Amino acid sequence: MGKFTRLTPLGFAVRITSFFVLAIVVSFLSLMIGPVSISPGDFFSSLFTSDHSDSISQIIFEIRLPRILYGFAVGGGLSIAGAVFQAMLINPLAEPYILGISSGGTFGAVLSFLIGASFIGTQALAFAGAISVMIIVFLLGKRFGELEPNVLLLSGVMVGAFFSAAILLLMGLLNDSLRTAIFWLIGNLSLADKNNLIPILSITFIISIILTMLSDKFNVMSLGSDFAKQLGINTNRVKNITYILTSILIGALVSVSGIIGFVGLLIPHVCRMIFGIDNRVIFPASFFIGGSYLVMADTIARTIISPAELPVGAITAIIGAPIFIYLLRRRFKLIF
Repeated sequence: MGKFTRLTPLGFAVRITSFFVLAIVVSFLSLMIGPVSISPGDFFSSLFTSDHSDSISQIIFEIRLPRILYGFAVGGGLSIAGAVFQAMLINPLAEPYILGISSGGTFGAVLSFLIGASFIGTQALAFAGAISVMIIVFLLGKRFGELEPNVLLLSGVMVGAFFSAAILLLMGLLNDSLRTAIFWLIGNLSLADKNNLIPILSITFIISIILTMLSDKFNVMSLGSDFAKQLGINTNRVKNITYILTSILIGALVSVSGIIGFVGLLIPHVCRMIFGIDNRVIFPASFFIGGSYLVMADTIARTIISPAELPVGAITAIIGAPIFIYLLRRRFKLIF
């Protein structure tokens, strides 16, 4: 087991600043790249003008910037959710979708496609499906009145499998909406409505800050639940708050992007290899690096076969799978 080093306020501030600078650089490059290339001069000129009616300004402020913010929120939210679940479940293979919440959200979305709901209706049903699964798994995951990692994990997998089967049944009934449903299952930011950007950003940032504030407690809990209780930590309360907040976050993200894989699984591992095992650093690092990673992946997805685009979930899987295999080989010294 690794050791926790002393983290000073200055050291924490330096790390957060470096993560923030990385996010700004990646976002700026993503704004410049696309079917229509935008030079830094064009960007700054549109930034400091009051008239945003020209084509460059519309591309920046109406299309690319909202999508970049969505990408950062979804990537950061999924990454910190993965880091939190790995810490809470004490399982390095845990990821945001492992407890079946995404399956509930996707079931709601596919159901909305079947009944012909509007996009707002799709988001509402997707969020409602995710919250429903959250409640079911929460009730099933308790043992002796406390969330038990193994019981919670198995309950989530089983409930997720049930809803995955239900999704396949619904897809068999779709016709014109089948392509949209497939894009939702793969993960795609182009379906997101910019009118919902502020609520999604607010939910993501608020919950991510609260989870980061709980990171020191997960450091202690990693040494054993009994040891943490002896130090005065209410482990049941911490687990309940964490599970509920993280589930709400995942439900909100799935409602706008569908299922984007490998972000929440891969990024926390990358952060641990770079920064160690201290969750006080891993949680915020996962958020900023995960957000930057998804923005880069979405930039590739919308430009590689321009003017058409690929689902960003396909790009994250193609990039993420080989990297994750490499990390496994490096960590466990596997010889193929």
